[in-house]
Amino acid sequence: MSLRPLRPLRPLFGAAAGAALLLTAVAPTVTASAGVLESVTVDAVGRIAPDGTVTLSGTYRCLGSSGPVFVSSSVSQDTAPRTRYGIGGTRAVCDGAEHTWRNTGRPSDTLTTAGTSSPLKAGAAHVEATLMELRPHGIVPLPHVHATQVQDVQLSAV
Repeated sequence: MSLRPLRPLRPLFGAAAGAALLLTAVAPTVTASAGVLESVTVDAVGRIAPDGTVTLSGTYRCLGSSGPVFVSSSVSQDTAPRTRYGIGGTRAVCDGAEHTWRNTGRPSDTLTTAGTSSPLKAGAAHVEATLMELRPHGIVPLPHVHATQVQDVQLSAV
């Protein structure tokens, strides 16, 4: 088998490889760390009601989407650092402007000898907020993270 038939294609392969390198070097990539372009923030203070309902808030900014985008949030405390509780979700508008988000939810009660109680209490907590898109991909939407933020907050009793 001779390599002679491939010799005329060598310049084309070189040009294609060079163009691919140039395109990847020139095309800007928007990531969670892009800051100004796409971001999500978490307010330093969240609220916890007597029944255990938690409200978290912050701001977000995203540039565009091909599917629905949501701001999701979760919270944990040092009493159970590996257990995160989902606190609602907010539909996001990706128009490049900064918007506020507010998620409210009540984690499942835990059964104790004194009855049921919320697993979360007023005090220090760790919050993670994620700006996530469900991009259409065939018949199954796939998640695409636009931005994420992890923040220590204070849950204030209301």
